[in-house]
Order: sequence, then structure tokens, then C-alpha cells
Amino acid sequence: MNKRTNFIVFIADQMRADSLGHLGNRAAITPNFDKIYQEDGVSFDNAYCQNPVCVPSRCSFLTGWYPHVRGHRTMHFLLEKDDPMLLKILKNHGYYVLWVGRNDVIPADRDLSEYCHEYYSGYEADNDNPIAAHKEWEKSFRGPTDGDNYYSFYAGKIKESDQYGKADWNCVNKVLSFINNYSENSDTPFCIYVSLSFPHPPYACEDPWFSSIDRSKIGDIRPVPKDWSKKASMLKGIYEKQKLQNWGIERFKELRATYYAMVSRLDYQFGLIVKALKDKNLYDDTSIFVFSDHGDYTGDYGIVEKSQNTFEDSLTNIPLIIKPNKSIKVKPRISEALVELVDLPATIADMAGFELDYTQFGKSLVHVLKGDEEHKDAVFCEGGRIHGEIQAMEIGHGPESLYWPRLSTQYSEGPEHTKAVMIRMGDFKYIERLYEQSELYDLKNDPDELYNLIGDKRYAELILEMKERLLRFFMETTDYVPNTRDKRF
Repeated sequence: MNKRTNFIVFIADQMRADSLGHLGNRAAITPNFDKIYQEDGVSFDNAYCQNPVCVPSRCSFLTGWYPHVRGHRTMHFLLEKDDPMLLKILKNHGYYVLWVGRNDVIPADRDLSEYCHEYYSGYEADNDNPIAAHKEWEKSFRGPTDGDNYYSFYAGKIKESDQYGKADWNCVNKVLSFINNYSENSDTPFCIYVSLSFPHPPYACEDPWFSSIDRSKIGDIRPVPKDWSKKASMLKGIYEKQKLQNWGIERFKELRATYYAMVSRLDYQFGLIVKALKDKNLYDDTSIFVFSDHGDYTGDYGIVEKSQNTFEDSLTNIPLIIKPNKSIKVKPRISEALVELVDLPATIADMAGFELDYTQFGKSLVHVLKGDEEHKDAVFCEGGRIHGEIQAMEIGHGPESLYWPRLSTQYSEGPEHTKAVMIRMGDFKYIERLYEQSELYDLKNDPDELYNLIGDKRYAELILEMKERLLRFFMETTDYVPNTRDKRF
């Protein structure tokens, strides 16, 4: 019997697809990510997350459900006890599960032992915990409350001794220790789920990564729209409140260079893990997944950070690189297939040799790894709320919070934070909005998504086709019926 594959699930936080060298970024320094698709894996150029903020996206890719299936549409509603969860499933199928880094899916008052054998947050002592120390650090780089850096998230170069980013190093060292102490003759396969914080803002990084990025190679930043009425009102609200209108292009490029430096540091850490696997003769028997929960605007449209119901590729097109174990005959390449993070549980179950025992909506990517270029005819992303849905507003941040420009806009009962769903088919992206103007973009001729074609009669038939596909999507995925049967009295 062939030995079951091990898994490394390596997750970045807020990393956009175009931050990688092999996906066209001339300024990127990502040799370890780039090497995978050249040698023994596949990188997906058209991979999409299912929600553009952390918690809903992670709840989705760990269940195989879209956010609407069970109401996981807010940062404040995590997985319920009876929700399926990939790590728990692997543990129940005999895997030793090491969970390292960010949680963002299981409530703090729940025991993680049913999901993993070992959990390590990366914070080893009280002074490592970012809550209090982080607030003090923020004061050092944000400047005055009425200044144009107060909501920019930009900190720039930090010292190696600074606490910021230290938890990621602790997590990587924990993974390296586990690999170095794992016996290649063990009958128990492992899954290492390592979820790091970089390149999530604040935008800050230490040398040598900070200084390594060639600023002259930074590509174009998506310009501020000339007519905000053609874009989602959420974006205009954030733009007005972040107060970055006086930033010149060079300043935004410096911010983006810092972001790329954070990605480069992440690539280096990933390289350490790959080297450890090879040194222990575990690489061939290990399937590796590299991806991010969502992207980041990093200056596009004159704003930074993210938004919960806007769907530009800056936020929704994420990196996804898969290196399968040696038993799968992979065709190394960059694939143009349309794929989603919701496909991950089905793919991992397929590789591990078992079927998921609940209704889910992903589709295994193994056939694409082998060479197929047809996977799905459409991919989806969703977010927002209906009017009056106070529990989804994420209330609790005041003007002193870095997140206040976005969250205060979410509190509005105007159209800003209301429900929307994105569908991409071929080169076109359609966004159906519940309370404001919908959007249609031709990604081939308008990759910056600046020209909303929704009112152009030439696209009426295409819009109808995409609306009908959305209807079928919701009919197929609208809810989940548990496998259990309740007792009748």
C-alpha cells in the first residue's frame, strides 16, 4: 500500500496574486514560490477567494461552503460547533494535525483539540502579544490624527529586533522543529497548517527584505476613478475617510514596495520549510498548498487595505500554488483555469484518499494538476449585508482605529455595505448589487476595472447570461441540510 501523502498548507494573509514574480511582477523577489510551478507544481493565475476579508474567506475554504450557505458573512461569526472543518476531518482520518499561526475561524472559548493535536499561536510571552504593544507601536508611525498618514497603515522600515512580525518567525521555527523531529518511517501522516500574518498591513518590514525591492520596477498602480458613480459607493466612502488624496504616485509606490518586501520575507520563510522537507526526505511524499485568504488594495484607486463587498482583482484574485505528492503525475505550469478556494477541501480529500461525508460545493483540482485546463465555467465571490442587519456591521471601532474609514462606512444604512455577489466567466466580471448600480468589466481590455459597462446595450445578452448563471449558483448552493436526523416526538 502506498504511503498516504503528508500536507503542508501554507497561508499568507492578504496577499494579492500579482505580488509574485512568476505572475508578472518585475519588482517581486519570490524565488521559492516561483520555483514550484517550474519544477513540480501548478500555479493558478485565475484563482479566486469567496469573500474579500479574513474570517468569511477562511470559513469558506475550510468547509467547502460559500459564505452565504450558513451565514458566514462577517468577521464576528465564526464556525459553529457542528460545522464541518478540514483540519478536524483530517484528524479524524488519522492525520497528525499541527496548527500554527492565525486562527480566525474557531471562537476563542472553544477547545481546539478536536481540530488538531497541537496548536501554536506564535506568541510565546505576554510581551509578544500584539494587542497592547501593537497600539503603542501604531502611535509611533501614524502621526497626527488629522495627518495624511493616520489611516494609511504605512510604517515602512522596521528593525529586526522589533516585535512586529516576530510571531511569524516563531511559527516558522515551530514548523521546522516539527519536520526535523518527524520520522520519515512514521506510519502517521501529518498535516501542517501554517497561517502567517504577512503581508497583512500595517505595511512594515525589516532588512534585508525592505531594501531589496527595486523601486524603479514597481508597476502601475490603479488610478483614482474619474467618476466614482461608476464604482461601488463603499470605495468612495473609504477613499474620502482615509485621507490619502495628497499622496503622490512615488509615495504609493514606496508603500507597495514595502508590501512586496513583506511578500519576499514570506517567500524566504516558505523556502526554509521546503528545504527542511527535502533534508528529511519528506518532500516527495508531501503535498503543498500555498495561497492567501484574499488580497489588498495597496494604493489602487487611492485606497489601502480591503473592503468586505468590493471585488476588484486586487482583493479577489489570490495566489494558489499546489505541489502534489509524487504519486500524482503533475504537469508543471501556470494554469489559466478558473478555480476557487472553495475547491481546497475536495482537493485535499481526493489526495488523501477519502470522500467528504457532507454536502459541499468545491471540486477537486487533481485533474487540473495532471494537465486539464477546464475546471469551472464560473467563479464567485460575495459579501455585504441587507439593511438592518446590525450583527453584520462589525460595530466597535472608533476614529482612533486604523480600520475606522472602512468600518464606519460599513455602519451606514446607505448602499455602501450592502449585499453584492461577483461572478467571473471567461474574461468578464459581473457584480450584482442589491441596493445600488451593478457592475460589468471586460478584464481583457480593462484589467484595472475602471470602466463599468453595465449600461452598455451591447452587453445586454451577456449580462442576462451571467444573471442566469448566478441564479443557478444560488439555487445549487443556497443552504446545507445536515446529515443527521432529529428525533421526532
